[in-house]
Formats: sequence, structure tokens, C-alpha cells
Amino acid sequence: MDYNINFPNLGIYLPHVGKNLSIGGFTIAYYGIVIAVGMLLASQVVMWRAKELGENPDDYLDVFLVTIVVGIIGARVYYVVFAWDAYKDDILSVFNIREGGLAIYGGIIFGILAIYFMSRFKKIKPGKAFEAAAMAVPIGQILGRWGNFFNREAFGGYTDSLFAMQLPVSAVRQHEITAEMWEHAAELDGITYIQVHPTFLYESVWNVGVLIFLFLVRKKTKFDGELFLWYLAAYGFGRFLIEPLRTDQLLVPGTAIPVSMIVAAVCVACGIGFSILGRKRAGGQSGGSASQK
Repeated sequence: MDYNINFPNLGIYLPHVGKNLSIGGFTIAYYGIVIAVGMLLASQVVMWRAKELGENPDDYLDVFLVTIVVGIIGARVYYVVFAWDAYKDDILSVFNIREGGLAIYGGIIFGILAIYFMSRFKKIKPGKAFEAAAMAVPIGQILGRWGNFFNREAFGGYTDSLFAMQLPVSAVRQHEITAEMWEHAAELDGITYIQVHPTFLYESVWNVGVLIFLFLVRKKTKFDGELFLWYLAAYGFGRFLIEPLRTDQLLVPGTAIPVSMIVAAVCVACGIGFSILGRKRAGGQSGGSASQK
């Protein structure tokens, strides 16, 4: 396998970007390392937000840890369900997540359920728990997308834009290479490259913007959980725009409709709609933002 990753229009050439790190004969996937770092940082944000909301950080950490486990399971289940043809002949491969195959929306859906039921179990107001989680999720996404970078996945179709990325054909899944990519394939030093949109980068940068937005408005919410609704709407809007560029889309069975575009549109509608309804309901109440109640 060739390990080069190039950004020709930026003049950036990375000669050896491996997928794994070997320590004492033990191999660790960079994908897993990046996700683990994201989880660690996200847990710190949850505890910081719990303090800011006047809650017990330890209780919120318990909720977070369970949510992470359930979220990873959900992300894998979602991916496998909509990519079943790739797993039906090798059932054990369902359990191999070292090479990727986690769908963020599956993680979000299962994570929402976990937060709700765990907060009830810990006798925490679910709205408060969602408020604390709102800024943690995009942090995990910002870093998690760089796991896609190391795995050479979650890229888009052919482009010659400023941020165009070149990947060796030998390093990517062949079914994700489109006819247009083959048409524009380039040969450099005996290696054949496809040139694509780095959609993982687009989404990571978008989530940086989402995180900054949530940080700036976190004390302007009118009811518990509204910040999480704003996260859903903001992330969903960006994902709706980026998803059409990708070549590894999970499709609604029997159609050419990307599942993530439907879910993204639902997230935007629910985030905005429930925020409006919640604000109307809280309109006559005193106390200002949820963080000040």
C-alpha cells in the first residue's frame, strides 16, 4: 500500500501517513487514537458545563461514559444496517471497527436515548444533561473526522479546487472510486492517485464553527436543552450541504437517496422547530437562560 497524501493546489505533500502506530509489537489504529482523544476532551467539556450549570460534574461524567459506549454501538449499528451488503457474507467483520464504519448519526440517535434514560436514572433533569452535552458532541466530531483522514475514507468526488486531495488508488476502497475519479487519475512517480474533495476536512472545519457558535450563545438559551437543539440544527445544516459531495453515502434501501441528508434535514427542522416552541412556552417564565435557572 502507498501511504502518500497530497494537497497539490496547496503545495502540501505528506510522504508517509500511516494507518497504525506500533508500540512494542502491538498495533494501535490512529482512527482509534483520534476518537479516544476526542472522548477525553469531550468528557472535560461535559464536566465544565455541569459546573457552569450548577450541577454535580461526577453525575454528569457517569451519564457521559454510558452515552459514549451506547453511542459507539449505535454508530456501528446504523452503519452496518445501511451498508449490509458489505457485511452479510462475513458477519464477524461487523465487530471490526478499526478500519472505520461508524456513522455519526447513529451515534447521535443512540446517544440521545442514552442521555435521556441515564439522566432519569441519575435523577438529573434530562434538559440539563442535553445542555451539558451540546458542546461536547462537536468536539468529538472535530477530532473524529481526522480518523477518516488516516483511514482514507469519507472523501468526496473529483475536484480541482484549492483544497483538492490526492490519494493513492491502492489506499482506498475500490468501490468508492467513481468513473470521474478514474478519468482524472494522475500518475506520479509510478503511483496512481485519485483527486477528491476532502469532505472529512470540510466537516471538521464546519464543526469548529458550530462549537464556536455554541460557546458564544450558551448563556442565551431560554430553556434547558435548547443549546442541544441549536447543535442539531447547526450541524444538520452543514451535513446537508456536505453530504452530496461524498462517494461513500449510505443510501435508503432501493433508492439513490442518502440517508444522512434525510436525517440532517430532520435535525434542522426539529432543532429550529422545538427551539421556537420551547421559547414560546418559556416566554412567560422568569429566570432568563437555562444556565441561570
